[in-house]
Amino acid sequence: MTAKKTTSVPRPNRALPSKGVEWLHNPIFNKGTAFTEAERDALNLRGLLPPQVQTMDDQVKRVMTNYRNKTSDIERYIQLVGLQDRNETLFYRIVMDNLEEMMPIIYTPTVGKACQEFGHIFRRSRGMYVSMKDKGNIQKVLENWPTRDVKVIVVTDGERILGLGDLGVSGMGIPIGKLSLYTACAGINPTQCLPITIDMGTNNETFLKDPLYIGLREKRISGEAFDAVMEEFITAVKKVFPGVLLQFEDFGNGNAFRLLENYRNQLCTFNDDIQGTGSVALAGVLSALRLTGGKMSDHRVLMSGAGEAGMGIADNICAVLMEEGLSLAEARKRIWFVDSKGLIVKGRTDLVAHKKHYAHDHAPCADLLSAVKAIKPTMLVGVSGQPRTFTEEIVKFVGSYNARPVIFALSNPTSKAECTAEEAYTWTEGRAVFASGSPFAPVTYNGKTHVPGQGNNSYIFPGVGLGVVATGATRVTDAMFVTAAKALAALLREEELAEGRIYPSLKRIHEVSLKIAVAVAEEAYQSKLATQPRPADLPAYIASQMFKPEYPNYA
Repeated sequence: MTAKKTTSVPRPNRALPSKGVEWLHNPIFNKGTAFTEAERDALNLRGLLPPQVQTMDDQVKRVMTNYRNKTSDIERYIQLVGLQDRNETLFYRIVMDNLEEMMPIIYTPTVGKACQEFGHIFRRSRGMYVSMKDKGNIQKVLENWPTRDVKVIVVTDGERILGLGDLGVSGMGIPIGKLSLYTACAGINPTQCLPITIDMGTNNETFLKDPLYIGLREKRISGEAFDAVMEEFITAVKKVFPGVLLQFEDFGNGNAFRLLENYRNQLCTFNDDIQGTGSVALAGVLSALRLTGGKMSDHRVLMSGAGEAGMGIADNICAVLMEEGLSLAEARKRIWFVDSKGLIVKGRTDLVAHKKHYAHDHAPCADLLSAVKAIKPTMLVGVSGQPRTFTEEIVKFVGSYNARPVIFALSNPTSKAECTAEEAYTWTEGRAVFASGSPFAPVTYNGKTHVPGQGNNSYIFPGVGLGVVATGATRVTDAMFVTAAKALAALLREEELAEGRIYPSLKRIHEVSLKIAVAVAEEAYQSKLATQPRPADLPAYIASQMFKPEYPNYA
């Protein structure tokens, strides 16, 4: 018997399975024990399932019982990935109902460990793998994907995974995790999401010697060879998935800035490590101003780390400073950088192009401590990937002349954080305005409980993506990310601020993503980048586009 296609099926871009057992082996359509009696007759499932029909709530109880019996986060990660590979609808119901608990598992910090062990825990392929060996044939490779209705692609080459370095193909956990958050946080339909890893080789000697590594055991290519593969890939994406939103993720510093500049005007694309991080950090800064008082131009920012994240944050802060009336040159003078060679100053001859914008006239400082003492920042931001670099001496010094020192330890995963929440609060006698990249538990100091902010990009990129997809925007602009940051900061409630939070609770992430999507959509229409007609009720229209993890009726 042929199944009837109903309008409630949230899977518009896939053909229905044809045989009974295929329904059970397809994670998009599988309902497991929740297939009804009528569906079991209609889809030839009799005998292929236990006789008891269960509700989704019954299935949730079983999954959560097993989940909470696991003894390690990596085991919980493996369980959730397995569920996603069996039953996507149930997976998203579980994640969306328990996002605060699940996000550290499906994304940072656990995803970092999962990437390090990716070849060892690999169960089933998800997404697409394009190899440098596919050069000359990349379009045909992409055409193997079963649908053309793809709205969002997240692509990596695995060279700079979080703060863990070159993980090669094992970095695939990041695009998979990011796209899970596009759905869980902003309701992008999971069937319209495509994770891709481009295997350019790896310089990770451990992986090159590991018989279970699933990528090419060759050294990483660079220069013209790298650029040729990327050019062919971008050309193929535009042909196979026209109008798609392409997110660059975890490319090395040497390639990330160039790729963004080369392609940002050729297709709808952005780099989350640069623009997404810059946006979420700016939102934290704007929230912090409500605690410190004053305007952005009253502050001096010192960034520890001058890579993609640092430059993205600095550029977004400059946008706000310019709104306060400063010129671009004046705005940049409010922001200082320390890299592995010390303070970035004009006298240095080793600076790459993106660092020169923030090279100021000043005597050299060899390390972070001497730079902090020379610059006396009001805001200290860590994006270096170097753990524990915000020492007690540094944090106490910043706290000595700031009533509310702003300390952002944003490096991921938790093991790479520049300092812990407890250290920041303790060393400043509870006065720090603190944010981190990975989650930290609340800290009680002198009887007051502080809830540290987590500057997680998941506050930003899902909502930006939803706004872009809903409007059919042809480009992603820097203004969209500044707009998103302002929308996020505006959503912070007074009671959340009183707890020390500078970001809204993750329990509000669907509200947050919708508000950001609407703000980004407004920017797309104002900039004449939208291709979809503007609906009469924009918030209601965007809300109607958001995926809900509910089982449709196939009978």
